[in-house]
Amino acid sequence: MNIRNVEKSTWIFIIIGLLLFIVPFIVTGRSMQFIIIQIFIFAIFAMSYDILLGFTGIISFGHVMFFGIGAYSTAIVMDRMDATVMSFFIAILVAVVIASIVSFIVGALTLRLKSHFYAMLTLALAGLFLVAAEKWRSLTGGNDGFTFGLPEILRDSHHLYVLCLVSLILLFFGLRRFTKSPFGRVLMAIRENEARTESLGYKVLHYKVIASVAAGVVASIAGVLYALSLRFVNTGVFATDLTIDVLLMTIIGGVGTLVGPILGAGLVELAHHWLSGLSEVHWIFERWIILYGTVYILVVIFFPLGIIGTLQSKFMNRPIKGLREHRKTAGK
Repeated sequence: MNIRNVEKSTWIFIIIGLLLFIVPFIVTGRSMQFIIIQIFIFAIFAMSYDILLGFTGIISFGHVMFFGIGAYSTAIVMDRMDATVMSFFIAILVAVVIASIVSFIVGALTLRLKSHFYAMLTLALAGLFLVAAEKWRSLTGGNDGFTFGLPEILRDSHHLYVLCLVSLILLFFGLRRFTKSPFGRVLMAIRENEARTESLGYKVLHYKVIASVAAGVVASIAGVLYALSLRFVNTGVFATDLTIDVLLMTIIGGVGTLVGPILGAGLVELAHHWLSGLSEVHWIFERWIILYGTVYILVVIFFPLGIIGTLQSKFMNRPIKGLREHRKTAGK
């Protein structure tokens, strides 16, 4: 690879990633470090959702099922085996394999449906996983959940911070390469005009299933890291609220950008922490979810394409240019 051919944005992302490694030396409070770790984890989760919504045009209300699979796979393996580094890698492998199998089956069976039917069916499937986790108490602990041990190296918050940051960086550049590849271009063509893409000879269902598997695997990795950060898991990892949160993160940051979901994850997590903490200042902040909804409405009004998408359209003209080119091609 010729270094001169590397995009300027890539160098910017690399520099930002390297700067994030020194944050633990500046932000020494454990609570703030934990919040930053949660931002990294949900940024990964939001990027996985962006592959579906932003690049393929698939709306899923059940994406949290893969997040829960990753969390429970890790917790169960670490609980049933000795808390060693080897068992940690086994847990990751189990999570990825199960998530890939489930996402392939779900995608193959449901992606033939229209968008709204698919969205509701994925919501129902996520509900089935939630009920299974509640009822299979011998394995999952039910609603009470259970704690598990970690390898000694991961018990230190700084090491966990580095693990989550490295995972975010690697997955970001991996997904960025994935979306910029010819395969990713086909996904964007499906998003813009599925019928036309199919008429050109592409097997649309195959591409959508592969995108679903990729998104499911990345979401399961986010679930793995989430379970590690809490050292605890319960049925909350299958809650629909998490899907709504990650949907908001993607929309606020900017769909189809990958950077947008990361920014959205940071804003949403910081808003949760800041607004809920204001309840001690005045009673009105006890209903912080109302304020959170107001902030979301304002963002949608003033940044209709998300923060990153709106900035790109105004200063770099990327989304508009791409849309114009697509319309010209479609009109030929």
